[in-house]
Parts: sequence; structure tokens; C-alpha cells
Amino acid sequence: MPTNTRIVLAARPQGRPKPTDFRIETVDAPQPAEGEVLLKILYLSLDPYMRGRMNDAKSYAKPVDIGAVMEGGTVAEVIASRNPKFAVGDVVLSHSGWQSFAISDGAGLRKLDASAAPLTTALGVLGMPGFTAYAGLLTIGKPQPGETVVVAAASGAVGSVVGQIARIKGSRAVGIAGGPEKCAFVRDELGFDAVVDHRSPDFAAELAAACPDGIDVYFENVGGHVWDAVFPLLNEFARIPVCGLIAQYNATEHAGTDRLPTMMREVLSRSLNIRGFIQREFVDQRKDFYRDMAGWIADGAVRYREDIVDGLENAPQAFMGLLEGKNFGKLVVRVAA
Repeated sequence: MPTNTRIVLAARPQGRPKPTDFRIETVDAPQPAEGEVLLKILYLSLDPYMRGRMNDAKSYAKPVDIGAVMEGGTVAEVIASRNPKFAVGDVVLSHSGWQSFAISDGAGLRKLDASAAPLTTALGVLGMPGFTAYAGLLTIGKPQPGETVVVAAASGAVGSVVGQIARIKGSRAVGIAGGPEKCAFVRDELGFDAVVDHRSPDFAAELAAACPDGIDVYFENVGGHVWDAVFPLLNEFARIPVCGLIAQYNATEHAGTDRLPTMMREVLSRSLNIRGFIQREFVDQRKDFYRDMAGWIADGAVRYREDIVDGLENAPQAFMGLLEGKNFGKLVVRVAA
């Protein structure tokens, strides 16, 4: 019987996650009952939303229990099947979490074709991050030709797709990224019209110079000082899809002056549309997303970058780095060959 390596939540983080907040366990691999399949995990997706699941707080999804396997999207191979819908050797998209083997009754599994696209793309540009960018930008942002679309974390899995779709729709794409290497990638490889380094001491002035006509759509992934620089530049009737606030995920308390009354006054006077969303709201758009994104990748309109880490045991360190912007592209852990 194969052994199952799994990473569980050992403690709820106070501020930034620490290695001791995770625990690696080794147990016997589960065996499939009637109607079930045994999955061997090949790739694990690491995403910022996982930080919120580590907290015991009210949210859009149940938190991970102490002692439970950390959750996450995976690409897996069926290695034993007692479900007639799946055969040994099928490769599927699943939500099996941080472990090397998992049982599934087949619900929620989606078969993947390795000849159509690299398997890792099902966790990135052709998966949840890509769909988040697609649905959030087009449904809430509604970019129009000639408008200025700004996106934070522009070299990341979601932000990189947002800017490229904006350009496809005829808008001007301005990216915000951290450091010269990421900024060069956003500008030279992804084809954004402009990019600004949020680590620059003159960040706010440089962003204003990159957006001489103001900002019509701001796709929020970060919050913090990036939002502070963006907010004054928002045009009347600007749309702000709020996808993430990674700068605030590790905060333990509110610091500084309460600026909410001032912000709300500006929301009113400028008729701003600020809308938080979770990609599952737009499941009816998935078919269109798969069709459009596959076509854009095929014709070179959308490019992507992946940051692949080898070994499940390295997932905690890679995840902690993700929350500090140390990854470059979609972060994926290669669990098995």
C-alpha cells in the first residue's frame, strides 16, 4: 500500500504564517470504495486565498480545521477506479489539497487532455486564476476601447491575464509590479502599455504619469499603499473589481487613521462602482472562458509564466513566499512526476 504524505494545518497563524503553522504527516494511502477513485496528485496550486482559509473567521468559505489537510486545487492521475466514469490513467482537475494521494467520488472532477495544453495550465491561465481575471474584468470592469485599465500584481497569475484581456478589448493596460525583473516581464513579454514599480520611492507620482487620463478600471489584487496611489486617479464612473487584498492578509489589527468616511464621499461624488467578487459567482461563463482563453493562447494574444517548485514538502515555504511576492508567475508545486 502506498504511503500518503499530507500537510495539515497545525496552528492558526498570528500575522504572517510560520513553518510551525504546518505539519507534515505520513499515513497509509486511502483505498477507493464502490463509486470512488484513488488519485495520485501530480501538481498542487498555491494561491493567496489559502491564507484566509487558515483563519477561524466568517468568510465566503469554511476555514480549514486544525489537523485537517490544507486545501487547494490539484491536477491528479486516476491510479485505481471503482467509478465507471473514470478509468485508470485519466488525468483530472480536482480539489484534493496538500497531499500526495486522495479519494474522490467523482463529483467536481474534470478530465484534462495533456495534448491540448500543459497540465499545469489547468491550475493557472486555463484554470481558476485565469477564469477569475476573465470573469471579474469583463463582468465588473467592462473595459471599453480607449479606456485605461490598471491592475495590481500584474506579473501574477490573475493580474497578468487581466492586463492582456484589457488590451484584447482595446483598452490601455497599465500594470503595477514589484521590482525591475517583474516590471520588465509585464512590459516586454506580456505587452502592457506601461508598468510601474510599487517599490519605487516615487511610486504614486510615476503611476499618475503613466495614467495621464486617469483610471477607468482598476482591478484590485493588493490593497495597502497601492490602493492609496490608485484612488486619487480614479475617473468618474470608474469600475473597481476587488479580487484580493494580499497586502492585508497577514494584518492582525487596523493601523492608522480611519479614512473610510473620506473614501465613501469620493465613491459618491465620482459615482464609483466598487464590487468584491468570488469567481464561483460566474460559473455560467466557464464555457465561454475555456473557448476564448484557448484561442487567445493559441494565437499568442495571451502569454503566461509559471513558477514551479519541486516537492510537496516545500509547499509551506513556497506559500509563505507567495504572500511576500517572492514568486514569479503562477505558483505550482510539482508533487509527483
